[in-house]
Amino acid sequence: MPPATLAGLAVAIAITICIVWLRYLVVSGFFAFCTKVQVPGLYGGLKLQIRREIFWSSASAAIYGLPAGALLWLWLVGGGTSIYAPVSAFPLVWWPVSILVYLIVHDAWFYWTHRLMHHPRIYRLCHHVHHQSHPPTAWAAMSFHPIEALSGAFVIPALALFVPIHVSALAVVMTIMTVFGVTNHLGWEIWPSRLIHGRAGSVLITAMHHDQHHRRNHCNYGLYFRFWDQICATDRGFSDFGHSRTCRK
Repeated sequence: MPPATLAGLAVAIAITICIVWLRYLVVSGFFAFCTKVQVPGLYGGLKLQIRREIFWSSASAAIYGLPAGALLWLWLVGGGTSIYAPVSAFPLVWWPVSILVYLIVHDAWFYWTHRLMHHPRIYRLCHHVHHQSHPPTAWAAMSFHPIEALSGAFVIPALALFVPIHVSALAVVMTIMTVFGVTNHLGWEIWPSRLIHGRAGSVLITAMHHDQHHRRNHCNYGLYFRFWDQICATDRGFSDFGHSRTCRK
């Protein structure tokens, strides 16, 4: 590979790593601030845990940035990806459908690799790092051992090599992934009770559902949707966070 090409690839990866890291800091920082306002004292006494979460999350940001940066470089040089810019390149209906396809595939990958991570040997090797966040905080969304980070870092970039998606739709997917990752670890519920206990809550994963995973461990493995947990009988419903602040009315 020519030096100029290598330099371009390196720059794309470096920029992407910075973007992923800054995205983590901004989104997690915002929801940590919301927690301080809405549930004062919830993260009291967790300074050492939060520092550990930021450390592991910063390492994960670097790992997630590698394939994402390579994908960005491929797209910029005009070859090797299925990302498109002209909206007219595909029927307009494909824009929302592609988002759903990416989320469903990502959710399936996450469920089965996450469940595998709970095998005793693999858990001790890497996944225990994430479960040191007990209770989880807004900073825990990317708090992974590097091995676990690698297992998830290539999913969306790999999809973007083969499954067509508009660049704006890809941005929506990344936004949903970030928001779900952070809000599911808040330790309190941002969504209203009528949503949680309605049809949406029976399908979508929120903090009350994922907190149950951190409390009971061998259940509630999904990322976006509950159907894999429901199909595989690993759904154990909602947590009450160990206190009265479950969700807003």
